[in-house]
Amino acid sequence: MNYNHLRYFWAVAHDGNLTRTAERLNLSQSALSTQIKTLEERLGHALFERRGRALHLTEAGRIALDHADTIFATGAELLGTLNQTGAARKALRVGALATLSRNFQIGFLRPLLGREDVDVILRSGTASALMRGLESLNLDIILLNQAPPADALTKFVVNRLDEQPVSLVGAPERLENARDLRDLLSRQPVLLPNRESSIRTGFDALTDRLGLQPQIAAEVDDMAMLRLLARENVGLALVPPIVVRDELASGVLSESPFDLGIAEAFFAVRLERRFPNPLLKDLLDDA
Repeated sequence: MNYNHLRYFWAVAHDGNLTRTAERLNLSQSALSTQIKTLEERLGHALFERRGRALHLTEAGRIALDHADTIFATGAELLGTLNQTGAARKALRVGALATLSRNFQIGFLRPLLGREDVDVILRSGTASALMRGLESLNLDIILLNQAPPADALTKFVVNRLDEQPVSLVGAPERLENARDLRDLLSRQPVLLPNRESSIRTGFDALTDRLGLQPQIAAEVDDMAMLRLLARENVGLALVPPIVVRDELASGVLSESPFDLGIAEAFFAVRLERRFPNPLLKDLLDDA
């Protein structure tokens, strides 16, 4: 492999613009295009696709960029010091729903955490934003609490990882003397995830069946914030117990004894790719 060709590709991939890169490197666009074309012929795969005036990495291009980042980072480290040797690192880009339990995310990623040869890049966002990141190859895998709808044009691979019951959790005094679920919800304010959440949908259906309109103290799109608000005794939080595992163990919070009949499922979603990230196998085998 000619590493000059790889460096030109690397520069264009990070700039995202052939004209700008050519000007920065003091090359003509045609010369730069020829260098990249030569690399594509050597690798046997197209590295870019053009959409309008913009260049976008193909799946092979994303993999080539990961390797180029490692190669040139190691070269820079070598030039910086001859007393240390740079170890090649692998990267895994994980997207997670903003409302998903942090404890669950840590449990899923634990096989890779602490490995000196791995960079875990974690992003959070809405389901739609995560799906776009997956389709554009900016994410290797995403964690959701709902399986995406089937799409004949996009080949998703969905792994159901776990399912957790959902409870009302709060300061112990808020749960005292409640005769039943109806009595509890009529007297105590609740802390709820936003309406995009599957467990919020289940809770709204439950209160509708009970003929209740509970007092909503807060609607939050982040499970970590729900946990903090419950600790501050603002109200009863609608969460899977795994979210507040430490608080339940210490007695700071207690779990309602009333079964809500609501559960949160956890899914790992990835694209069916010709070149899957090899780190995914370690995660999914363990999960």
